[in-house]
Amino acid sequence: MGAQIREYRQRIRSVSATKKITRAMELMAASRVVKAQQAVRESTPYARALTKAVSAVATFSDEDHPLTSEKQEVAQAAVLIIAADRGLAGGYNANVLKESERLIARLVEEEGKEVRAYLVGRRAVNFYTFRKRDFVAQWTGFTEKPSFEHAREIGERLVADFTDPDPASIDEVHVVYTRFVSMVTQEPQVIRLLPLEVVEGTEKPAAEDLLPMYEFEPDAVSVLDALLPKYVNARLFNCLLQSAASELAARQRAMKSATDNAEELIKKYTRLANQARQAEITQEISEIVGGASALAESK
Repeated sequence: MGAQIREYRQRIRSVSATKKITRAMELMAASRVVKAQQAVRESTPYARALTKAVSAVATFSDEDHPLTSEKQEVAQAAVLIIAADRGLAGGYNANVLKESERLIARLVEEEGKEVRAYLVGRRAVNFYTFRKRDFVAQWTGFTEKPSFEHAREIGERLVADFTDPDPASIDEVHVVYTRFVSMVTQEPQVIRLLPLEVVEGTEKPAAEDLLPMYEFEPDAVSVLDALLPKYVNARLFNCLLQSAASELAARQRAMKSATDNAEELIKKYTRLANQARQAEITQEISEIVGGASALAESK
């Protein structure tokens, strides 16, 4: 009985230590997710304004730009996968990696394209390294708090590879990330980043709104050269912010569940330890009573 009680108490101490860790991680994620949500909201007006500018150039100019023109033959497809640097976030990493696997399978098996992977986050890098898969580039160490510099670095690499005159260069770019819907819902999403598809701003204009005419200085090509890379970087930055908010929300939810489970285990082991202690006391009393009875009978 004594050994059983010691085992239960050791388990209680172990679970209590784990509970402190999960509780601390839950509180850290809760404090950071508020800032991540605010960053997503603050980036939206700039992204919308830039979308309107790109839409205007695309509508009122007939220029064929490398970032907006569809290639006749699409043989190489790049897939940017945005995962997390750390785990303990429930199914966050697994969901985005599964979505990327479905996308790659469709591109390879149904469309006959060769896929090149670009990875964001150590979990994505570990996923490819463990399976001995090749990837072109990786970016790690900032998934919880991405900055615009990170998005610009990724965007410049993707645009450079896309506009490379080499025939073996990539012909289209897809991004797999997690869209933040609410603290409870985060959805893996796939968008085609290049060639450019302006899909935002789907609201219909008011009937009294007049469609303005634009003049481009010095010319439409120069405006496109300046706007399109900024648009790509802004959209990538939004994807990184959405993924960061989703990661923190998933981690908060997972750590709260782990803390609740730890509390239930502590209650369970405490009850078992009390039962074992009660059984030990009952056994000791029985032995004392039996010894006393034996002495009484021997007299």
